[in-house]
Amino acid sequence: MAEVAASVDSDDRDVDRPRFGTRNLPHDGNVFQHNAWDNVTWDEEQEKLAQQKVNENSTITKLPEQLAQYETEADKYWDKFYGIHNNRFFKDRHWLLIEFPELAPNTVKRDTLRPMRAALTDEDESYGDRHIKILDLPCKDNCRILEIGCGVGNTVFPILMYNTDPKLFVYGCDFSAKAIDILQQNPAYDVDRCKAFVLDVTQETWMTPFEPESLDIIVLIFVLSAIHPDKMQHVLRQIYRYLKPGGIVLFRDYGRHDLAQLRFRLGSCIGENFYVHKDGTKVYFFSQEDVKKLFTSNGFIEEQNFVDRRLQVNRGKQLRMYRVWVQAKYRKPLTNHLT
Repeated sequence: MAEVAASVDSDDRDVDRPRFGTRNLPHDGNVFQHNAWDNVTWDEEQEKLAQQKVNENSTITKLPEQLAQYETEADKYWDKFYGIHNNRFFKDRHWLLIEFPELAPNTVKRDTLRPMRAALTDEDESYGDRHIKILDLPCKDNCRILEIGCGVGNTVFPILMYNTDPKLFVYGCDFSAKAIDILQQNPAYDVDRCKAFVLDVTQETWMTPFEPESLDIIVLIFVLSAIHPDKMQHVLRQIYRYLKPGGIVLFRDYGRHDLAQLRFRLGSCIGENFYVHKDGTKVYFFSQEDVKKLFTSNGFIEEQNFVDRRLQVNRGKQLRMYRVWVQAKYRKPLTNHLT
């Protein structure tokens, strides 16, 4: 699975743009000067209007048999999605290597510092001067990475491009057999450095080409939102099982009151903050508290959790589009304390 990448739902960034998260809109600035602005502050009125819109589109009108069908035939919906869009609809996520330097620590000098995104609170809305040493990043050599919901490889291939560790190995799994087939046909698919396979992570037992406690990093980018909330706990328990002690999960997904949520119409809601697209694929919108509870209740230690609010603009049509994502990092303790 991968995020439903309609134009409104894309999280596309230019890898050459320096210091992501620092283009802040001045109070007296021209909002249409650039295509996007970071760290946008919402006032009470905007929050109220957003929640009002959510309330308007949150009535569940679908029959129980329809709701069940979205679960039992989920693989068909995703195969159809990738069959229609193939690999022409998606853009490689080069921005991931800046947001998550853990994926390719050898792309810069080991003694340099990179800005570290802070977990923002209502009381402290500044990122401050927190930094992370590249030297201290995990997985510097002989790294094993798994991306869950790899889609057609838009995360896998940038990692292989930028991470020059000759012993690196990247696994990618997806619910859709069609997506995996497209990924494996890509000329950049190198069987010596990566392996893609079909896996429904909501199933009780995972059949994987690796052993429990063998992975350094697991990547969850716009994928947990496509899973029914009742099944998320199971997915997190399995992730914990396959991570090495000290391993890390890199998470980014749709946040509460994102433009995509506000655009849903009455009849699309299938659960609290959970919706179905016209093509049958599903999406959940997280709060920081949702993410924290999911991970910490399954034994993970929080290292990062913040709401990334951006204002994207269409300068030609003079449109403003408010995007909301939740980004987080959670680590498996060195000592397994789960029973």
